[in-house]
Amino acid sequence: MNIAQIIAGEQTVAAPPGVALPIPAQATPVDAVDRRTLPATVADRLRELIIEGELPPGTRLNERALGERLGVSRTPLREAFRLLSAEGLVQIQPNRGAQVVALSEEDIRESFEVMSGLEALSGELACRRITDEEVAEIKALTFEMLACHARRDLPAYYRLNRAIHERINLAANNRLLAQVYATLNLRIQNLRFRLNFDHDQWDTAAREHADMVDALAARDSARLATIMRKHLKHKGESVLESLNLSRPAPGAAA
Repeated sequence: MNIAQIIAGEQTVAAPPGVALPIPAQATPVDAVDRRTLPATVADRLRELIIEGELPPGTRLNERALGERLGVSRTPLREAFRLLSAEGLVQIQPNRGAQVVALSEEDIRESFEVMSGLEALSGELACRRITDEEVAEIKALTFEMLACHARRDLPAYYRLNRAIHERINLAANNRLLAQVYATLNLRIQNLRFRLNFDHDQWDTAAREHADMVDALAARDSARLATIMRKHLKHKGESVLESLNLSRPAPGAAA
């Protein structure tokens, strides 16, 4: 995989021989969904808005505005808030409504420290248990993700990126690991997404993903675990650095 040329946009990304690239999922309009699944569908849409930064941490969720945007009434919207509250993404305060959870610096540090271990364990176990078909699917997703990177299509890139990490975790074939991983990962999805606003960090992440798929295909568990731990370590350090840079210097005028 010539990652340097792909990142520079000098090479057309094609799937490996015998592997079909996945077709990107099309968003389903809320009003086209079975009413029985409406709150979950609304939660999915809100989750994406939170992850992609349209609803930043600390944002109060205006029921009227969101209802008009998504084309739903307040009842399924409030049920969606409750679903997201159970995931730790939204905080519901009595008589004050709901708002997007904002993690403290300590929360962020601890989350990325634990997540780096979960990612490393996922990679190690996946190398032992993954099937050839699963490897082929992850390769295809990686090629499509790198094509999105070359086009600078961040939302599409990130959705594929997330799918790759989730498939590696599922390939570990450990239900408890999958449960803990999913719960913690939801807390930091927005932070993982917005790091790619920095092109240098995005290029580094893309290179690390190319290395990941190579190690996975080789069933090199030690190498993949090291890459994934380093991958999350870099992200955590970058998030904390960006937070410190965004703070005014001591004594600076407000």
